[in-house]
Amino acid sequence: MRHGRKVNHLGRQSAHRHAMLSNMAASLIKHKRITTTVAKAKALKKYIEPLLTKAKNDSTHSRRMVFSYLQDKDSVTELFREISQKIADRPGGYTRILRTGFRSGDGAEMCMIELVDYNDNYTQAKGAKKAKVKTTRRGRGKKSDSTEVKATETPAVVETETAETTEAPINEAKENETVEEEKTETKE
Repeated sequence: MRHGRKVNHLGRQSAHRHAMLSNMAASLIKHKRITTTVAKAKALKKYIEPLLTKAKNDSTHSRRMVFSYLQDKDSVTELFREISQKIADRPGGYTRILRTGFRSGDGAEMCMIELVDYNDNYTQAKGAKKAKVKTTRRGRGKKSDSTEVKATETPAVVETETAETTEAPINEAKENETVEEEKTETKE
C-alpha cells in the first residue's frame, strides 16, 4: 500500500534519486528532449518545473538556488540565457511527456520528455489545425444583427460600382468619337 507516499522513490535511496534527477534535468536543459521511462519523466517534471519558474527572475539568488539543484554551470547558464526568454510569457506547463511505447527488455513504458517551446513540429501542426477551423459564432441574437449591417453596407457598394461602370463606357465612347474625328480631319 502507498498510504501517504507522495514522492515516487523510483527504487532508489534519496541521494541516488536526487543525483539522478539532477543529471536528467541538466540533460533536458542541454538537449531540450530526452527519452526515459514514464515514472522517471513524471518525477523529473515535478523536479524541473519549479526550476524553470525560478529562471524567469534572473537574479543572483535565483541562479544560486537553481545551481544547488542542477550542479552544472553550463546548464544554469543556458537556462537563464536562452530558455528563460522563451518561457517568459508562459504561466506554467513548461514540459510535455509523449509516450513512445514499451521497452523490449523489461516492458517498461517509455516516453520522451521535452520542453514545450522547443518542439517546432508540434506547435506548427497545432497552428495549422487551428487555422483550418472556422471561427464563426452561431448565436441567434448575434446573427440577426450582423445581417442587418451587411444589408445596409452592400447596396452602397453596388451603387458606386454601377456608377463607375456606366461612366466608363460613356467615356470610352467619347474618346473613340474624338479619335475618329481626328482621323477624318487628317485625311482631308
